[in-house]
Amino acid sequence: MDTRNTNAMPNQATPLDNLDEWEDDILRRYPDPSKINEDKKEEAFRNYEETEKDGVREFYRLNHLYQTYDFVLERKAKYLSFDKKTMPIWDAFTFLNELVDDSDPDTDLDQMQHLLQTSEAIRRDGHPDWMVLVGLIHDMGKVLCLFGEPQWAVVGDTFPVGCAFSDKIVYAEFFKENPDYNNPKYNTKLGVYTEHCGLDKVHMSWGHDEYVYHMMKNYIPEPGLYMLRYHSFYSQHREHAYNHLMTEHDHKMFEWVKLFNPYDLYSKNPNQKSWQELRPYYENLVAKYLPATLSF
Repeated sequence: MDTRNTNAMPNQATPLDNLDEWEDDILRRYPDPSKINEDKKEEAFRNYEETEKDGVREFYRLNHLYQTYDFVLERKAKYLSFDKKTMPIWDAFTFLNELVDDSDPDTDLDQMQHLLQTSEAIRRDGHPDWMVLVGLIHDMGKVLCLFGEPQWAVVGDTFPVGCAFSDKIVYAEFFKENPDYNNPKYNTKLGVYTEHCGLDKVHMSWGHDEYVYHMMKNYIPEPGLYMLRYHSFYSQHREHAYNHLMTEHDHKMFEWVKLFNPYDLYSKNPNQKSWQELRPYYENLVAKYLPATLSF
């Protein structure tokens, strides 16, 4: 199955063969500490550029070129009215399952299996059931592909727009071609924001994280909303690049983000129960927190 988006914006290629390539890249940058060879330092594993695929580099070039402050505001206006489609959450998962590239020999998990592995690992460790639900839905925003969004506006490391781009963001050199890079309104440390204004006042780059966060604002407890919105914000929860925008409350909530992140990256269980076995639990869980149908 060819999962590349054929409805991308003009002159914007779809360099990733499938959206999972971005997540594979994250694992090269931030390997599972339990899998690191004791004879080799973690920093050595993060020297991923030597083996980086050209498609990943091109993906980030497009992402960093087009994720501007104005673009984010335009996408929010377009999508956060949630008037594109109404469907049960299970229909959204059915669509996500189509995002597996059958031609990729290294990928044999569909999106639903990845989500279940994440949520089941959270459940096994005894975390609150709303966190289990977050594990199940954290990538649901990838349904943006259904509406013709290009790859770089669906996945990728997220970061604030409207202020200077941090050099801690992966492939930060590509931001030099971004129109905001030389705009004095946006290219200072604070840009349009104020010191410690709080992340709730910050516009993040557009993608599946931001989309599902806004979709779930009325249903999920605040720590879960932080997990949804910031699980791809690696330049902060791994590199601490945007402390100057955060409040003490943000820092407190980021402890939840850091708790969630390993479940997203490293929950690989070859003995995962089948969906048939797990379905009754998750149907009850979804019914507890979410309405029968969701607006997309």
